[in-house]
Amino acid sequence: MGELAKVEIRAFKDKTFRNELGKFELPINPEQFSQSFRVAYDQKQSAGADGNDPEFKAMKPEELVLNFTIDGTGVVPIKGKAGAFHKDVTEQVEQFLKLAYVMNGETHRPNFLRLLWGKVSFGDQNSFDCILKDLNIDYTLFSANGKPLRAKLKATFISYIEAARRVREEGKQSPDVTHMRMVEASSTLPLMTEQIYGDQTYYLQVAKANGLVNFRKLKTSKTLRFPPI
Repeated sequence: MGELAKVEIRAFKDKTFRNELGKFELPINPEQFSQSFRVAYDQKQSAGADGNDPEFKAMKPEELVLNFTIDGTGVVPIKGKAGAFHKDVTEQVEQFLKLAYVMNGETHRPNFLRLLWGKVSFGDQNSFDCILKDLNIDYTLFSANGKPLRAKLKATFISYIEAARRVREEGKQSPDVTHMRMVEASSTLPLMTEQIYGDQTYYLQVAKANGLVNFRKLKTSKTLRFPPI
């Protein structure tokens, strides 16, 4: 049997997650983690209307909540150090704060984070790229001199996907983004406009955006730009 995989929180300086700064490994794995998914709708209702027709606006960033314990009673072994045990709760908490919460002096913002837990799947990925949203720390056990011996942390992370990567992954085919289309032998501007926007009446605006003098005679293999509505 292999060694139990621990939750890792890796910190990155850049939003593309290429420049790793360090990592924090949870000494004790959480018993569970929770994910929340939200969809935003415009629910404006006309005066006097009976009900409404919510209009989709966006998919809200996914949130992941980790509840975990940091123990300093000397019973939690330190990975990679035979016979050594965690005994300083304050130091462990400070390491986590520095990695996930404290503002980076170079970027002037907290670090970008990546959560990993062995082969656990976070949706369709084996990692969860995110930033810290909220953190609550409860100290629950103390030594005779008042030194914290155990802390329970509740950390809420919000997913983060760099803009260029998000566009690639979404692969949007909707009229609110720019489309580039090549003219084929059977193409007409009204038909192409209908295919992009679902409404061919925009063909004059498309002709203007592409500097077309005669939109009825499209040049085959010419690439046309269909700007967002």
